[in-house]
Amino acid sequence: QRILRVVACRLYKNALNKCTGIFFQNPDDIQLFQDLRIIRDDSPVTMTNGSGVNMEQFPREPLPETGAITFLVIARLLQDKGVREYVEAAKVLRRKYGDKVRFQIVGPYDPNLPHSVTEQLYKSWLEEDDVELLGHQADVKPWLRLCHIYVLPSYREGTPRSVLEAMSTGRAIITTDTPGCRETVKDGKTGFLVPAKEWEPLAMAMEKFVKNPQLINEMAEESWKYVVEKYDVKKVNDAILQTMKL
Repeated sequence: QRILRVVACRLYKNALNKCTGIFFQNPDDIQLFQDLRIIRDDSPVTMTNGSGVNMEQFPREPLPETGAITFLVIARLLQDKGVREYVEAAKVLRRKYGDKVRFQIVGPYDPNLPHSVTEQLYKSWLEEDDVELLGHQADVKPWLRLCHIYVLPSYREGTPRSVLEAMSTGRAIITTDTPGCRETVKDGKTGFLVPAKEWEPLAMAMEKFVKNPQLINEMAEESWKYVVEKYDVKKVNDAILQTMKL
């Protein structure tokens, strides 16, 4: 890994050395590239609000009016997506609230992928049934429509597209206070930011919606306003084209 990192840094540096414009999706990655001396402090850097979200493709949807409060993750079953922490938090809340809460994961399980959860752990999740493992879905919109709160406990992202899609649908967000993720949430207003790699704070954040159901609608409204303001793909594309002088 150390060798690959050295090679990758050198290739990045050579590739970006003569660029007249370099796009990043979050400030942490800019700082990382500067610290690694891949780019200079005066390099022609522009930060975009991710790659945006097509709000026509992911229109706002009304929140479910009946049934259990449903939390949804859309991610492959990889450790660095925070699925282990999500399942642990779900177990605690299921023991406490029973059928009043529901937890789902949409995403494939592939034991051959790096950082995949172990097969033993995956099978135990299937047997325990605290979280509904829905596997790969070609269209995630129906699942976003059925959830109340979208959760992504990832360890790091560029800008998580699934979060933007959930915001566009009009859902409150719980995600981690990590590069790429933290930019998508106004903590305490559009959702909650929690530490990565810890299930207890995640469980506490999810429980806030159970104890205070009015937050579901309030934060969903603010989340949708935030995506309109910052992440609409039309605005993001316009900013990119202006920077490229096209």
